[in-house]
Amino acid sequence: MTFTMAPVIDVAQARREAGPVQREVVFDIQDLAVNYGRATTAISGVDLDIYRNLITAVIGPSGCGKSTFIRCLNRMNDLVPGAKIDGKILYLGEDLYGQGVDPVEVRRRIGMVFQKANPFPKSIYDNVAWGPRVLGMKQDLDERVEKALTGAALWGEVKDRLKKNALSLSGGQQQRLCIARAIAVEPDVLLLDEPASALDPIATSAIEELMHELKRDYTLVIVTHNMQQAARVADLTAFFSLEVDETRRSGVLVEYDATDKIFTNPSDQRTEDYVTGRFG
Repeated sequence: MTFTMAPVIDVAQARREAGPVQREVVFDIQDLAVNYGRATTAISGVDLDIYRNLITAVIGPSGCGKSTFIRCLNRMNDLVPGAKIDGKILYLGEDLYGQGVDPVEVRRRIGMVFQKANPFPKSIYDNVAWGPRVLGMKQDLDERVEKALTGAALWGEVKDRLKKNALSLSGGQQQRLCIARAIAVEPDVLLLDEPASALDPIATSAIEELMHELKRDYTLVIVTHNMQQAARVADLTAFFSLEVDETRRSGVLVEYDATDKIFTNPSDQRTEDYVTGRFG
């Protein structure tokens, strides 16, 4: 499709060019639009593919629908009153919004870590064990907890204090605990919405290193305002921007390509203006 407000590359062709050779498509997103009531169009006309075991970054100015987009991928917007989702999201070929699809199972397979670390006011162990217990995955629970904490690069720091309250951890440790909690239920995909925005540079670096480790086993989609972070961690980058006319303002996907191309040789002037700091 093409956007109507300004010249833009052919999105279908961009999807083909951006797609890594012989990579499985995890999400096939077609003409996605989200409206909050009649007056607010959060995003419209979004077409892109997300590939297995890669990190896809979503960048763009505030208000362009980045978080709305990522929340569509595990049906979190179902919980927002008045939200209406149009278009299609195929997850491994299955329509996520199709009849009979269980949103709870969707969220188990497509985990999410939020901008602000939100550990439960429970022990470190109980934070990680909570999801498996709720889902009836109680066999070998100690091993599952250790594996998740190891996968989140946290086991060595907390193995001798698993009964301590999770709120006693530092901010960076709390965020890694939330990642451990997400992977404890064995998802296929991890969605990370500004996972390091509240962290200091050292903790941010630890989270970025962890993302590189996690992509061996998971497909990651990260929303970030930090363009340097996107350049450091992402294989592919999607740039969203705002389209405004007399009747509406809407987030649109402007360009989607290999990260190095987005930052060094973008195909759309709006992308270049954003990554070079001319706006946004």
